[in-house]
Amino acid sequence: MIKNNPGDFFVCKNCGRFVEDKPLGTKNRNHCPFCLWSQHLDEKIPGDRKSSCQGKMEPIAVCFKKSKFDKYKGKERGELMIVHRCLLCNRVSCNRIAGDDDPQEIWKIYLSSFKRLQEIQEFLPSGLDLALPFDEQEVKNQLFGKEVNLGVAERT
Repeated sequence: MIKNNPGDFFVCKNCGRFVEDKPLGTKNRNHCPFCLWSQHLDEKIPGDRKSSCQGKMEPIAVCFKKSKFDKYKGKERGELMIVHRCLLCNRVSCNRIAGDDDPQEIWKIYLSSFKRLQEIQEFLPSGLDLALPFDEQEVKNQLFGKEVNLGVAERT
């Protein structure tokens, strides 16, 4: 991504599309909402833009941020995040999903991560839970909304 002035736009280094630097629901945009690839811009904290690497970051998995336990409902998953891995230095970062990110592309990343689950789990930062195959319904709910029964109405 080629960064311009904050609040402006950038060009995605992966797909070449112009992206407005005004994310929906997050403070900083660091990935393309179309292909979901990122650039290694941040060094220590999100938004610091101090990385000297500048490598392309591949979206490799989806994880949950800070799951919590409710004594009545059981484990409740936190928000979905995208796991990126830098192609130059192998640094891993997890990024919040913005409201204008393509949910179909996120779904594809989730499904493709199954081939590399063991590898991804080895370098996933602590405090995050990798979205696994048995999390399918929760991932769908967070990406596409709660499942609505559009079948035959109940009999009264």
